[in-house]
Amino acid sequence: MYVIVGGSYDPPFFMHGSLDPEENVMEDEVISRRKAIAVCNQGVVEQLYDVIAQLGWDCYDEVDVEIGGTSVSGIDVGEEYNKKWQSPIGTRKYNKDAFIIIKNQSRRDLTKSQPFPEGEFKPAHPLIEK
Repeated sequence: MYVIVGGSYDPPFFMHGSLDPEENVMEDEVISRRKAIAVCNQGVVEQLYDVIAQLGWDCYDEVDVEIGGTSVSGIDVGEEYNKKWQSPIGTRKYNKDAFIIIKNQSRRDLTKSQPFPEGEFKPAHPLIEK
């Protein structure tokens, strides 16, 4: 819907103030989401569909998505520290080669390994005592 102002059509929004280059136009979260959508539009989602189908996962499976390749600062550096090399305790950093982990918790085998029954262990290369 347009508003008639002075005999011409103008949009119902107006910009007040200046837009300096240093000024953040969008929040970091919005920018991150747009970048994620751009990555997904490169065929990543279709590849993910294919892999999930190949693995035979079900829509009722409990699936977790996590991030790997991260580090968390565990050292209390105090009030004054070198910001280039140190981080406050509990700060999470993502490596440049961080990766996404998709875990299917429903198909996870939680049984513990069992030792061989007596007499069943037959190694291909027997132990040679020196």
